[in-house]
Amino acid sequence: MNPLIALSPEVAQARSQHRPVVALESTIITHGMPWPQNLEMARRVEATVREAGATPATIAIIGGRIRVGLDAETLEQLARTPQGEAMKLSRADLAACLALGHTGATTVAATMICADLAGIAVFATGGVGGVHRGAETSFDISADLQELARSPVTVVAAGAKAILDLPKTLEVLETLGVPVIAFGQDQLPAFWSRDSGLPAPLRMDDPAQIAAAARLRRDLGIDGGQLVVNPIPAEAEIPRAEMIPVVEQALAEAEAQGIAAKAVTPFLLQRIFELTEGRSLQANVALVLNNARLAARIAAALAQAA
Repeated sequence: MNPLIALSPEVAQARSQHRPVVALESTIITHGMPWPQNLEMARRVEATVREAGATPATIAIIGGRIRVGLDAETLEQLARTPQGEAMKLSRADLAACLALGHTGATTVAATMICADLAGIAVFATGGVGGVHRGAETSFDISADLQELARSPVTVVAAGAKAILDLPKTLEVLETLGVPVIAFGQDQLPAFWSRDSGLPAPLRMDDPAQIAAAARLRRDLGIDGGQLVVNPIPAEAEIPRAEMIPVVEQALAEAEAQGIAAKAVTPFLLQRIFELTEGRSLQANVALVLNNARLAARIAAALAQAA
């Protein structure tokens, strides 16, 4: 094990016994929700993974170490950390955070890197980053996409957030050779909505099939992971026809106010929360829990075949 990695006793035991483990990110805790909803959410996600038969491994950078699996006290401490005191980490700044000894929360890209170092092959999140609208002039493309082409981790998400340019995101993923697998449907989901209006490149209906594809990629010597796009439960979704005008209004306001770079996504998500009167946050919680269940099933299938 890499000396920069510190496994919790629960995760270490699961790894030594070859039991299924699911990695979880930490930016949703430090930057995605306010206190105390963020702690409640983190606890619910971990409990959902356990109920589905796997061990949760929430990942964060604390005290110069990559902590894989957080005990109750550390999880609460992280949830209480003000946004300005926790670095939001991707591939570019992960090493710097460790060198500085700062507290850092891992995005999708950073979580994939750390999960791979810890020998964890499945990761559950809410949504992945992608190509931002106007990227042809801004070049604003999430590092998550490149990481999916590098780190051999199966990522379960509800698609890319609908604030992004989804057709361009799919094109980049195809160029990078990343399989995009819709679970149980032919349509690409769009985070809060089950249908983005785009066909999914691939479809699988069984977690065991997804696990088998991950093993075969490794056997073929193909770098990178898989993106499994899992539609939000029907009872929790905000339909695409309802979300499109909300997203367009939020985007127009961001442009009018000159919001740019890393400030764009937090601004848009906050405005969408306000415009949907909190329904977007409720949907976010439902889809994260749904992704945690599926990720646990995929991890269990991988463990059975090991």
